[in-house]
Amino acid sequence: MKKYLLSLCFVLITSASFAGSCPMLWGKVDVKINDISDENLKLKVQELRDEGEKAHSDGDHSKSEKLLNEALDLISS
Repeated sequence: MKKYLLSLCFVLITSASFAGSCPMLWGKVDVKINDISDENLKLKVQELRDEGEKAHSDGDHSKSEKLLNEALDLISS
């Protein structure tokens, strides 16, 4: 029983920490998006950022992180 409770606590704690990384990622996008001069690229990055925030709000944190990292990759390229 102890192992079960310990495992459950571990899952809950790690889920909460992953959920907290989404706002940090879209904060990075928000800071870097102002440096983009290409309007088409800026629109694509903004779209990915907004989709990432929506996914986070809907509770899909893995999708949110994927979209936000994709936006950051576009900015870096």
